Amino acid sequence: MTTSLLLLADTHLPKRAKDLPAQVWDEVEAADVVVHAGDWVDLTTFEALRERSRRLVCVWGNNDGPELRAEMPETARWELEGLQWAMTHETGAKQGREKRMDAAFRDTDVLVFGHSHIPWDTTAPSGMRLLNPGSPTDRRRQPHCTYMRVTADAGTLTDVELVALPGRHRVRVPSVVAGCSTR
Repeated sequence: MTTSLLLLADTHLPKRAKDLPAQVWDEVEAADVVVHAGDWVDLTTFEALRERSRRLVCVWGNNDGPELRAEMPETARWELEGLQWAMTHETGAKQGREKRMDAAFRDTDVLVFGHSHIPWDTTAPSGMRLLNPGSPTDRRRQPHCTYMRVTADAGTLTDVELVALPGRHRVRVPSVVAGCSTR
């Protein structure tokens, strides 16, 4: 059996956006499992995601208050498609991340994390895959807001796709359109 996963992190609602982009909500409804690596910021987003997901696996992040922390763990571990998964919000500096996470998450095949808003897809010395989907609402210094689609099947990740959301572009309105003044 193949399982489709949607990986999200760092949604920061409503501080960074008023809602998740419509494209992300479409992905939520299509995925078998939605995985959120923390920094929700508001309980409303968690409740909406929980209601609209077939299955939700989530952790809290450093920007999440007591009401969110009461709903989810700091670290999650689960088995899916013959793979051992783990998730935490923060993994520290990028230098040495793979070796640190190997020590912290022994017997883990896939580690999902967030915090940096920087997409990440690497493999640790043990073979553990490290995935950070970036953020669908706050790109920071990245060219796009992002999330990941992952497909797992019989002990293997058969597909990992970083999806860039369309940018928020300013529309420049010229002062003269088709001979008519806009002033």
